[in-house]
Amino acid sequence: MNARPLIDMDRVSKVYGNGTVALQEMSLAAQQGEFITLVGASGCGKSTVLRLAAGLIEPSTGRVQWSEDDWRKKLAFVFQEAALMPWASLLENVRLPLKLAGVPQRKSRNLVQETLHRVGLNGFEKSYPRQLSGGMKMRASLARALVTQPEILLMDEPFGALDEMTRSKLNRDLLELWQQQQWTVLFVTHNLYEAVYLSKRVVVMAANPGRVLTEIEIDAPYPRTEEFRTSRLYNEYCREVFACLQETASPVLT
Repeated sequence: MNARPLIDMDRVSKVYGNGTVALQEMSLAAQQGEFITLVGASGCGKSTVLRLAAGLIEPSTGRVQWSEDDWRKKLAFVFQEAALMPWASLLENVRLPLKLAGVPQRKSRNLVQETLHRVGLNGFEKSYPRQLSGGMKMRASLARALVTQPEILLMDEPFGALDEMTRSKLNRDLLELWQQQQWTVLFVTHNLYEAVYLSKRVVVMAANPGRVLTEIEIDAPYPRTEEFRTSRLYNEYCREVFACLQETASPVLT
């Protein structure tokens, strides 16, 4: 791995206006191409970490430093809710970031078509959100992020509302895309099984105040198949993450 991290959060604290200490003296570094997952109970500051990384909020103390000056242009955020415009077609929903950026319509339509194909939604360009399943809506949300051709993905519980079969399928698809594109991913989930399956590194966070309790390297090769999900190694890592989560404090809401 590179000596200098792509993003370096150094002793970052975040205190909100109401006095809530979301994070205290938290440090986290991500190397280019890493897939890092944050787990922990509600209120431990996982979403705050993503918002700080995206520059949506500023730390109260400490620093958040990127290794590249133009990192904002390379970053995309995927939220838990798909938040699609109900009056717009799938194509127009996915094209929205390009439209806002002033990309010419012909070029943007080509990019949208390529991205929809990449996430398995080609053929649904004229469909409206009400006509899509929950899994398809999340694919659309992912496509809207990917159409800007990012190098960094921040993902805040994107699959949390889905059934297990759909979630497992999207986990596999996400890993396949990550291996192809070599993104740097910061992923938030409450699901420890998802965290172990996806990640190179699982960061377990504790609350009151939000902080890193421990980091667990998932030393398993990619691609990760269904055989990995049923392997002894996978179960051992899941038990290790679960044991760490048992040590965390009772949370309050972030």
